[in-house]
Order: sequence, then C-alpha cells, then structure tokens
Amino acid sequence: MANIQIRKNKLHSIERKHPWIFSGAISSDVSHIANGDIVSVYDHKNNFVAKGHFQHATISVRILSFRDTEINSSFFTERITNALEVRKKQNLFREDNNICRIIHGEGDGLPGLIIDYYNGVAVIQCHSIGMYNAIEHVTEGLKAAFGDTLTAIYSKSSDTLRDDTIEDKYLFGSCETPHLAIENGVQLNIDWVHGQKTGFFIDQRENRLLLGKYAQGKKILNTFCYSGGFSLLALKHGASLVHSLDSSKKAIALTDANISLNAFEDKHASIVMDAMEYMKDLPEAYDVIVLDPPAFAKHRNKRHKAVQGYKRLNAHTIRQIKPGGIIFTFSCSQVIDKALFTNTIIAAAIEAKRNVRILEQLHQPADHPINAFHPEGEYLKGLVIQVD
Repeated sequence: MANIQIRKNKLHSIERKHPWIFSGAISSDVSHIANGDIVSVYDHKNNFVAKGHFQHATISVRILSFRDTEINSSFFTERITNALEVRKKQNLFREDNNICRIIHGEGDGLPGLIIDYYNGVAVIQCHSIGMYNAIEHVTEGLKAAFGDTLTAIYSKSSDTLRDDTIEDKYLFGSCETPHLAIENGVQLNIDWVHGQKTGFFIDQRENRLLLGKYAQGKKILNTFCYSGGFSLLALKHGASLVHSLDSSKKAIALTDANISLNAFEDKHASIVMDAMEYMKDLPEAYDVIVLDPPAFAKHRNKRHKAVQGYKRLNAHTIRQIKPGGIIFTFSCSQVIDKALFTNTIIAAAIEAKRNVRILEQLHQPADHPINAFHPEGEYLKGLVIQVD
C-alpha cells in the first residue's frame, strides 16, 4: 500500500470530511502509484488522516475511510449492509415497489460506486478504477447483505470507465432481460444490458409519483421520456391522455412496450422528435408538461451554455402552455445548483411574458442520499410551476 502526503495548507477540506482529495493538495511523488491503488493519506506531520482509492486525475483520492482500517470484504459488507438497512427503513421494498438504489457513491460512504436494485437483481456501475478493482469485495458484500433474496448481480462499468477492455457481465446468477419490476404500482421492463445507465432512471421515482397528484383528467406531455416513467404514473393516476416524446426511436419503443405492459394504450400516443424543436410551436394544448432533459452540462466550462439551453426550453414551454397549466421542470446537471436553476426558470418566465408561481421544489429521493460533507452529491433539482 502506497502512502501520500498532503500539503500543510490543503488539509482544511479533509478535516471537514470532504471525500475527495484533489491533485494540487498532494505534496509527495505519486508517479509510482497505479490507478485504483488503495493509498494511506498523511498530513505534513506524518499523522494518518484517511485511506482511499487513488487515480491519476484531478480528483486524485476518493476517500473510503477516515480511520486506519482494512479495505477488504468485511469493509464492503458492512457499508452495503448499512445502506440496505437504510433503504428498508424507507419502506422501498413493498408489493407495489421493488426498484431502488442501494449504493449512491459518496452518500453511502463508497465513492465511485453505484448499485441499483430491480426486483432481485443488483446492477453495479463503477465510476473509478479503484471500485472496479474491488468488484469481488462488492459482490461478496451484496450477497451477504441480501442473502437468498438476491437472484443475480450484473456488472456494467465499461461505459462509465470508458474502457473497452472491461466486460459487462453477470458476477452472480443470471437473468433474462427485459426484466419485470414494479415502481409505485406500475410495471416496467428493465434492460440493464442494452438500456441507459443501469436500465432505468430511479432518481425520479418520487417525482413521478407526485405527478399523479396533478394528473387526474389532464392532458399531459412527457418530454425526454426515455422508457416512459412519468407517462406511466400519470396514466395510473387518471390522466385523460398522455403524449410521450423523445428524439430516440429506441426510447419510444421502450415507452410503448411499458405502456402496453400496463394496458394504457387507449390513452397514450408517442412522438419521435427533438424536444426543443417540438416545444417551439406546440401543435396541441396541454394541461401538464414534464421537462426532464439529460444533463446539459457535465463540466463547469459548459455551464453558461447549459443555462441558456434550460432557459430556452422552459421559455418555449411557459409561453405556450394553457392558462393555469402545470410544468414539472428539472435539471440533473451537477454544475447547475438549485439557486441558479430557479433563477434560470424565472428568467424564462420573464422572457415568455407570463406570470409563474412556484408550487413545489423537487430533488432526488432518499435512496440517493447526499453526504453532508459533500454538497456536490446534490445533483437533481426541479420545480413544479403554475403558469397563469
């Protein structure tokens, strides 16, 4: 195990328990350390401060522990078991819901690791080489935590690590896809092999359920629909008609399959088109519109361009929605914080020359916890607004 030393004036964030150490904070030579190695971190007086995964990158160390403990199977089993118990207390394993996130990186003390659960199957995505190197420990931890209730574990990290040599594969058991799972009473086909991310966007679960509160008897447009999560919950809660829009034919095929699975065909139609183009001149009047675009910016140098994109999309929508209409609008760009996003929506309303009320402020659910010492973990933000 390699040791690294931190500059005297760079200890503040570590003392505040922030789980990242940036390359500029390191004073020692790290050329001999391999990506993914576990390192022990010391201050300028050679006092132990942390242990974590090393990488030759801007974020050089992702801290696993502020105690000098062994990073082994027992360590991962303890962290995964603790995270699972937190989800059980949230009542996420029910007859009408068997989809949730089990590990959310820094929020569960395992930076670089995402694990989603779909009706007996755990899907792992590693966002650091260190976590990928620990995949056997992760697998053993999952098996120990879930026991006989776990039927399969699938590793899907080739995309997140941008490494074609990494094979996406089953680490335990196997399962045909698409796999049937349930979210808040609607059935979903989940395909972690061919689908985006781990197969579904779990982080909008509670916001999809909230849409049901506004859906009864309403005509709804769900843009950037992917596999139709918002559409399904709206229809379950009595929407009179839902249109699902996405530029991807593959996404629309997923949506249509889920609509058919729940027998909602008579109140649903799909549209294959670019959302920004469609929102410029809506051909129909909607009572409720959902704007859930992919991240417009993943880096700070793209933030201004992203803000302009959010403003333009929301201005088109605010300008054309029916009087009294409701808009669910979101950003999952981590570099766009809540205040900036809210100000962007206000600027869009000013440009559209319509009065807007903020009814609800939305965020990621409790199975996507935020480490109190890592505010960067709060990435999803949203508003429910009413347009007069």
